[in-house]
Amino acid sequence: MAQANYRVTVLGPGGVGGMLAALLARAGVSVFVLAGESTAKAIAERGLRLESKRFGDFEVQVEAADRLQGSVDACLVAVKATQLQSALERVPVNALGGALLVPFLNGLDHVGLLRRAYPSSNVVPATIRVEVARTEPGIIRHTSPFAAVEIAASAPVQDRVEELAAHLRATGLDVKVREDEVSMLWDKLVLLGPLALLTTHARANVGEVRASRHDDARALILEVAAVASAEGVVVDPEAVLRMFESAPAAMQSSMQRDQAAGLPLELDAIGGALVAHAARAGVAVPVTERLVDELRKREARLAL
Repeated sequence: MAQANYRVTVLGPGGVGGMLAALLARAGVSVFVLAGESTAKAIAERGLRLESKRFGDFEVQVEAADRLQGSVDACLVAVKATQLQSALERVPVNALGGALLVPFLNGLDHVGLLRRAYPSSNVVPATIRVEVARTEPGIIRHTSPFAAVEIAASAPVQDRVEELAAHLRATGLDVKVREDEVSMLWDKLVLLGPLALLTTHARANVGEVRASRHDDARALILEVAAVASAEGVVVDPEAVLRMFESAPAAMQSSMQRDQAAGLPLELDAIGGALVAHAARAGVAVPVTERLVDELRKREARLAL
């Protein structure tokens, strides 16, 4: 059962973090967001606004600062992988204490990084499937009909994870608690990886990619499924392909939006991780390698 006066801090109130913070605050959770000084100041003064066909348009007040100081029950990490190392300075180990640390990052390898920096058993991986963007500090636009969260729970923290899940369910999110974190992370990546790489490479939404790059999409999904299988995760590539076929045509990946905005890409966390895990498993992934290499060269040219 969800306790009253539950306290959550959200590191990174951008698209995902801002949506989670706004929904939790509306549901009665005590929410504290951590961000850079200017963003924290804007949110402290004006609050958070969520615009969503699923959850409605609303505004809430939350506390905001650039560094965690008070005790909390859970810290949701919602920064991009490219910002993770620097963002963690806002969450000192002694300030976090025994709170759950719940990363909603894309990819696979951030979990190990966090477990080296914080008490290992308190790091609880999670995924979220949603299309959402921050339009300006404190203003979040949720554009997909879906918003689904999965959280992996180990025995030492099972009760606390269930408590967090109950609070998230109370917001209206679809929430599932899972036992196998590796399968959970791969289940997201087998679709996210191909979508992110193709939409970013083509500078096009999912509908346009389906029309012009369907063979590449199928090849990518088969490659990622093979890597997952080599790591002990059972994936049905045909089921993943059906999800790709049914995704909203106007959907864009967050990496594609970052590229359009001139921001650093999560290429290492998504495509780079796929290539690295494939190499360790001895799995050939030529299409994935080609797209990652071409996107890296594109980023390098833009940096000149």
